[in-house]
Amino acid sequence: MRKKFLPIFGALAVSLATVGCSSDDPISPGPEPTPEPGKDIVKSGILKSNETWTANNIYVLDGRVVVDEGVTLTIEPGTIIKAEDGQEANATTLIVDQGGKLVANGTADKPIIFTSVNDQIKVGEKKSTLKPSDAGQWGGVILLGKAPISVAASSGKGYIEGVPAGLSYGEYGGTDAADNSGSLKYVSIRYSGTTVATDSEIQGLTLAGVGNGTTIENIEIFSNKDDGIEFFGGTVNVKNVVVYGQEDDGLDIDQAYAGTIDNALVIQTEKSDSGLEIDGPEGNAVGSFTLKNITINMSNLAGKKIADFRDGATGKLENVYVSNINADGNVVNVNDEKSVISFNGGKIGLARWEMVLPTGKTIANLLTSKGTTAIDATKFTSNAISVTAGSQTVGANVSAFDWTFTKASDLLK
Repeated sequence: MRKKFLPIFGALAVSLATVGCSSDDPISPGPEPTPEPGKDIVKSGILKSNETWTANNIYVLDGRVVVDEGVTLTIEPGTIIKAEDGQEANATTLIVDQGGKLVANGTADKPIIFTSVNDQIKVGEKKSTLKPSDAGQWGGVILLGKAPISVAASSGKGYIEGVPAGLSYGEYGGTDAADNSGSLKYVSIRYSGTTVATDSEIQGLTLAGVGNGTTIENIEIFSNKDDGIEFFGGTVNVKNVVVYGQEDDGLDIDQAYAGTIDNALVIQTEKSDSGLEIDGPEGNAVGSFTLKNITINMSNLAGKKIADFRDGATGKLENVYVSNINADGNVVNVNDEKSVISFNGGKIGLARWEMVLPTGKTIANLLTSKGTTAIDATKFTSNAISVTAGSQTVGANVSAFDWTFTKASDLLK
């Protein structure tokens, strides 16, 4: 994440002609025509009634497409969704508002694919035609829930980055830990993360205040301009995630996220930043996440952090395998005084880490910190060991990602 809320869009004028618009809802669409099978079907504005998108068509997102409160969007296995180009205020994004649901349940044989209109992939296909370097073609997928978050606002709610202020959607957070925003299974999100402002892009998948009544499993983020997945608080549990070639952080945790991420693989590329970025609470509310069965492939690239803990982060990271570590800058970094205190106090728990060390490095060499308080390095060195590549006993089950475009592109490693 390259940083937070973007009020600069408050003066945005949206000029989509619609039926039944209100003054604060400038992109509500009119009635949709009945689709013809095999056609590209353009979607824009706010979906006001339940819809089902079918695999015999390609759906084209034009601008922000919003699943309204009380509405369910169902997407069939094997469906391809393409997004129009658009930068900054015109970034094309699928947004599920609080109280809306996205039910996108693909299968290993028929994943649901989100990609760009510049991708020549056709109905029934699974391989994209763009290159891994083609990140940032469109926005991404944003789920906004009612689960607890930790922000400074007394309301306990936030307003998601990348959405202009003052619209009828964009708010997230609340008190319902079991909130249900739908189900995503076997979903591949490709070439997303377009710029919404200088040094700020949208994540491949944004989970903002999403509750644990939501199902998120078997997810691929391929070549996103910003983070792979970012968690803004919430309690949702996520299983089987592969992030390839993000241009910021692989997995980014903020605002006291309190769920579990189980079985995740992050593969760094030349433009990536940290494998993991873990931020602490922004308000008084607290929460503690669990990351387990995680593999981070640093790809022997200098200057990229394995993990970066910031702002008094809290949580557990267990069964973590890190490979292809470069001797120059590939570190586990505790970034500030609040985080050092959290680390020393056991609020950042590291257990069963196995690391393939570069020549001349020790486990202790890989821990760095900032702040005036000395870090208790034993909390890392007593829970991490050096291993040779291929001999690890922890980390992700990589075979869970055999269905992905990353695997088909021979990039799964």
